[in-house]
Amino acid sequence: MLRKSAIRRIIVASLALFIFGILSFFPNSIQSDILSKTTIDDANKTALYLIDPQNYVSRTQVVVKNQSTLNQAREIIELLTINSTKSHYIPNGFRAVLPDGTKLNDVSIQNGVLKLDFNDVFLKIPKDMEESAIESLVFSLTEIADVKGILIYVQGELLTTLPQNKIKLPELLTRDYGINKIYDLTSFRNVVKTTTYYVSKYENTSYYVPVTQITNDSKEKVEIIIERLKSSPTHQTNLMSYLNANTELLDYEILENDITLSFNYYVLDDFDNKKILEEVVYSISLSLQDTLDLQTVQFFIDGEKIDDFTT
Repeated sequence: MLRKSAIRRIIVASLALFIFGILSFFPNSIQSDILSKTTIDDANKTALYLIDPQNYVSRTQVVVKNQSTLNQAREIIELLTINSTKSHYIPNGFRAVLPDGTKLNDVSIQNGVLKLDFNDVFLKIPKDMEESAIESLVFSLTEIADVKGILIYVQGELLTTLPQNKIKLPELLTRDYGINKIYDLTSFRNVVKTTTYYVSKYENTSYYVPVTQITNDSKEKVEIIIERLKSSPTHQTNLMSYLNANTELLDYEILENDITLSFNYYVLDDFDNKKILEEVVYSISLSLQDTLDLQTVQFFIDGEKIDDFTT
């Protein structure tokens, strides 16, 4: 027994020395990346909005190591930049949208507003990707807890218009700017803007694609979102929703930053265990949180809480 224990200690010590020897051959930056992957549970994951294979701005999950707001912002922008030193962290099938060589001259935050000053390479975004780049920036950076909106400057001048499309931008960019926008208007009356999160897949990985629709509708936004998720998307044939078409929203209540939703049993995937599919919970919750600026979404059936989702 003692001999076996001694042998085990020798093997462990030898393995540790072997790993140390391998790491000594790599530069410090590579060592840091190797070690960070072994302690990935200690890092923070954040939602990053990248371009998917269908050219939608899509919600993915990426590890962000930095903790402070400004350092998180710098790291996210590096992740969103083509051919940056962080490019290898981008999930397969997705791509960044800011031009190669985009740099931050300065970044600051005050009262929840993140001010970004880019170099002039930022202006080289291809015409067909300009709006996607703004959407990617806004939705990625507002995932940071302290950030409510962003101001974009280029070489010290506020960006008020997309340089190639000549589309006017609001001075303060928030999630209200929309993402993957679809306009379906017949008049300027009863104009409603809602963002609905659909499911898409690349290879064996599922992810979420938010679509902001600007329409004429007299219904409440909560009802519009549930109705959209019950039916197949008409404009995006490769997007999916797992919400059963027989699901009925029986009642809902909004209190400050929370909403409670009461459904019939068709919202369940498993009647016996009272389980709701994760894709259903995420699609509904992300849609309501973006559209109504909520934090918590609670799911009820017959007065019993079945699930909840909190940012």
